[in-house]
Amino acid sequence: MKKIVTFGEIMLRLTPPGNLRFSQAASFDAIYGGGESNVAVSLANYGLPVEFVSRLPKNDIGECALMEMRKRGVGTQHIVRGGERLGIYFLEIGAVSRGSKVVYDRAHSSISTIQAGMINWKEVFKDAQWFHWTGITPALSQGAADACYEAIQVANKMGITVSTDLNYRKKLWKYGKEPGEIMPDLVEGCDIILGNEEDAEKHFGLHPENVDVTQGDSVEGTAYLSVLKQLMERFPRAKKVITTLRGSISASHNSWTGVLYDGKTLFEAPTYQITHIVDRVGGGDSFMAGLIYGLLTYPDDDQKALNFAVAASCLKHTIYGDANLSTVEEVETLMGGDASGRVSR
Repeated sequence: MKKIVTFGEIMLRLTPPGNLRFSQAASFDAIYGGGESNVAVSLANYGLPVEFVSRLPKNDIGECALMEMRKRGVGTQHIVRGGERLGIYFLEIGAVSRGSKVVYDRAHSSISTIQAGMINWKEVFKDAQWFHWTGITPALSQGAADACYEAIQVANKMGITVSTDLNYRKKLWKYGKEPGEIMPDLVEGCDIILGNEEDAEKHFGLHPENVDVTQGDSVEGTAYLSVLKQLMERFPRAKKVITTLRGSISASHNSWTGVLYDGKTLFEAPTYQITHIVDRVGGGDSFMAGLIYGLLTYPDDDQKALNFAVAASCLKHTIYGDANLSTVEEVETLMGGDASGRVSR
């Protein structure tokens, strides 16, 4: 099987143990992760050939991030070295009615100072069938946006499937450009688009009709059909548009599902009640990885692909850290209706 390529930033995550607040912490757990690297780790865990492309500093912390990818079976041969530092983010994990909190310390990171021409994309994509990027990367800097655009253009010319997770991050767009000035040109080259209602609104001014997403309980997937249709009309290259649906009853209890629209049919996945969340960071990344796996493994069954993605991301909420370490067998067990969590002996 040809490989899958992801491109973006990997960061050092520092988290107080358990559910401690930042002000209580005497130590921090160190974990490496990021949107696109999380997707790569999940796919490698499913047994698919995958390569992560990024720019890392040439120091011990950069080496640690590199080793984390290699440990998980992710290819790293096209990662370039240079720049000042690895980005950091601090995560305070919430519980019940107290939400989680993120503080970024990623200014001047190596990936944010990348430029077009630093990566030989023709060489990267030589044995590739799929390229994935997220809206986080072009939010970092003009250079990162240019490198991402360059990659998409080469992938399009080489006939490689391109997917994106729109991933709007308000705290990241700080280099003088608005998302609407950058994202449309990038998304025009995508075959698969994943995004929620906030992504569609903030990037393209699109929004679902008659839906109040601030309500805590779950929302019917059919309510989002309007925004999925708008996305497909805005980006005619797209063959499938997908959104995840999260109902936030509390920081510890969410409902979770997703819908997929192929231009004709709206597919809806089962809804899971995740009542004791361990770590919700990376939930969307685990969904994306599950979707890529599902679309490649069940090319003629979009319903099964969507169901795999939702089940995979449901399991991610039970795993501490950024990346989903669930196996295909575990995901398929949950898809089959076994949510008992019994001990496997």
